[in-house]
Amino acid sequence: MRLSRSFIPTLKETPSEAQIVSHRLMLRAGLVRQTSAGIYAWLPAGWRVLQNIAQIVREEQDAAGAQEVLMPTIQSADLWRQSGRYDGYGQEMLRIKDRHDRDMLYGPTNEEMITEIFRGGVKSYRDLPQNLYHIQWKFRDEVRPRFGVMRGREFLMKDAYSFDLDYAGAVVSYRSMMLAYMRTFQRLGLKAIPMVADTGPIGGDLSHEFIILAETGESGVFYDAGFENIDWLNGNFDYTPSDLERFFTQMTSLYAATDEKHDTAAWATIPEARRREGRGIEVGHIFYFGTKYSEPMNLRVAGPDGTQITPHMGSYGIGVSRLVGGIIEAFHDDAGIKWPDAVAPWKAAILNLRQGDAATGAICEDVYKKLQGNALYDDREERAGAKFADADLMGHPWQIIVGPRGAANGVVELKRRATGERQEVSLDSALSQILG
Repeated sequence: MRLSRSFIPTLKETPSEAQIVSHRLMLRAGLVRQTSAGIYAWLPAGWRVLQNIAQIVREEQDAAGAQEVLMPTIQSADLWRQSGRYDGYGQEMLRIKDRHDRDMLYGPTNEEMITEIFRGGVKSYRDLPQNLYHIQWKFRDEVRPRFGVMRGREFLMKDAYSFDLDYAGAVVSYRSMMLAYMRTFQRLGLKAIPMVADTGPIGGDLSHEFIILAETGESGVFYDAGFENIDWLNGNFDYTPSDLERFFTQMTSLYAATDEKHDTAAWATIPEARRREGRGIEVGHIFYFGTKYSEPMNLRVAGPDGTQITPHMGSYGIGVSRLVGGIIEAFHDDAGIKWPDAVAPWKAAILNLRQGDAATGAICEDVYKKLQGNALYDDREERAGAKFADADLMGHPWQIIVGPRGAANGVVELKRRATGERQEVSLDSALSQILG
């Protein structure tokens, strides 16, 4: 993408409505624009980040054996009446009527709908277990939406739903999702801590929330350093029941709590060298809730002996759009965003410091072609300082800086945004580092 032709409306000044770092930087870097309270339009650069995060989430869900579907945003109130949640969910649910005066709603979650879909397609224990997920927009009518996409009313979410024959099977599904989540967050470049959590309006009696560490996080976090030493990404844990049990045992044997639930008798038993404190942001939540929905919605399958069995269920959510804000909270400085490589809208910015110069222009065009869509080429008629400032603000992991002196010597300046390190290298060396 050429910056001169792109729609990336950056701002020099911080909008007055932005209260936290991620909100300020998302507006200033031209990622989003607010259309009404708690509702945002995603502009091209922001949409690319959102898609990159969603793809990593998707790949790890697929690897864990979940299957992707897509459910509608508008749901029938009758489904929620079957489960008993329609009247009790509260004012966060946006209730509407269609032209035939039927009660409908904009889905805040999908337990009822997926149970109805599953009920119509599965009749035998031989069809279990199953795990279905989708990545879809949700709406919860927050009374005071704030903090940009961190607490908006409309948001993009991955939610998965598992169906198992019994509790033992449901536990395997639960542990599979916990492992998939830890791998997801690690691929996103984040440190995530799973913590025992309340189940809230979704219900159930086994639940963990995932907190990513960020200095500007909303909650205080206390955790055992053992979380930093468990290797869950490179295949040391597989999705076999024995590996999942070993993984889950290690996860749940380590102390972790937010400041609201911090136990100072328990904290004192951890060796001081392993105690870690920080701030964190919730970005995911997993639940086992047994037959909370399958029972009232009459979901039954034939068991091995022909008797009717009520499947056990779980649900597993990741806030995809919330993660954009969470990642920025974890990775930024005074100059702007520091995107992890895996989620950045472009891997590199190409900065032509002498626009119109034949030598610098030729090198920039060559780099732009070789990066094949992985670069944003700042080809504007702008002073160098403005190009540097915008590149830092937008947070590209790499900056390829091309000036007349370097062009004459056959080198470019390569800057790593995360560390600020600069080096003069050949064009081939720059490309090999960026493309990894």
